[in-house]
Amino acid sequence: MKVIAGLGNPGKKYERTRHNIGFEVVDQLCHQLGLSWKKEKWGMVASTGVGEEKVFLLKPLTFMNLSGEAIRPFLSYYHISHEDLLVIYDDLDLEPGTLRLRLKGGHGGHNGLRSIIDHLGTKDFKRIRIGIGRPKNGNSVIQHVLGTFSRQEQTVMQDVIERSARAAEEWLSVSFDEVMNKYN
Repeated sequence: MKVIAGLGNPGKKYERTRHNIGFEVVDQLCHQLGLSWKKEKWGMVASTGVGEEKVFLLKPLTFMNLSGEAIRPFLSYYHISHEDLLVIYDDLDLEPGTLRLRLKGGHGGHNGLRSIIDHLGTKDFKRIRIGIGRPKNGNSVIQHVLGTFSRQEQTVMQDVIERSARAAEEWLSVSFDEVMNKYN
């Protein structure tokens, strides 16, 4: 079994914000796969089979900074290894529209990742990092991540959402190394 978790914050207030790009990618993937979301105790969940493998899409509803509180029990309940987890999230240190895939790593100051690492007890899980850039014009990091993309950025971000969803879908049938080589 595999899990693709997109990070974000629940609620209308946070829709289309930079911090919710992970939600947008799994929404795109859910659409691509012809699935629909169901609310479960861990968050919004969609599932399908790919070959002989069961695949779950997950949007934790614990708010970004508590993502590990949903992901850890979800993996435990379904007996899924952290090695079969792919987390999709925003990254301040990458320019808007930039896509980077990694096999493992630290949290880099991202509180959602910090929560997942703390709850799983490991840094060894796959990631898709999506650049949202650093704040400009004296805005704080909080204002920036909870703000929406400019009209100019929206086209670039829609492209990276689609590319990220394709990369995540490809991981369901080929190795993550192959996906990294293609999309990095």
